[in-house]
Amino acid sequence: MTVRTPDPNPGWLSDHDLDETRNRVPMLYVEAVPVRMDPDGLVTEVGLLLRGSAHTGAITRSFVSGRVMHGERIRDALMRHLEKDLGPTAFPVLPVSTVPFAVTEYFPYPGASQFFDARQHAVALAYVVPVSGECQPRQDALELTWLTPEEASTDAVSAEMEGGRGALLRQALGHLGVLGG
Repeated sequence: MTVRTPDPNPGWLSDHDLDETRNRVPMLYVEAVPVRMDPDGLVTEVGLLLRGSAHTGAITRSFVSGRVMHGERIRDALMRHLEKDLGPTAFPVLPVSTVPFAVTEYFPYPGASQFFDARQHAVALAYVVPVSGECQPRQDALELTWLTPEEASTDAVSAEMEGGRGALLRQALGHLGVLGG
């Protein structure tokens, strides 16, 4: 039984073809860390999604993320996934440049790196994206939790994140200059 979000554009790859492709080539993903900022441009909150893990059945925290489709621009993929996960009134502000703060490589077997995805070998471009509107998690997200940078940088939050994403969250906080204890 699968709990992943159905692809709204199933013409890209069928589930069978996607599984076959994942077994043969790395997949490209975007990951977005939603943040709230004060009027001075300082990050005040970091948004993390709460989801049920399809692999372990556990409740985990995660970022906005998803595949980049064939022929899709990075900016378009970011907007599509931000709207899908946060709702149409989140009002994200995409970066001017599509240069990510991190490029993360997930391997389908543990130990190759600190990042793991049992489904596939994937490369993710990671971005910090300010949002100013009302976020209403959709699709397979249970909720969106806003944490202060200090709360987000704790070992407890890292332990709730799957596949090494706690390390990626700390990279994002370091990139923003708000890495806590």
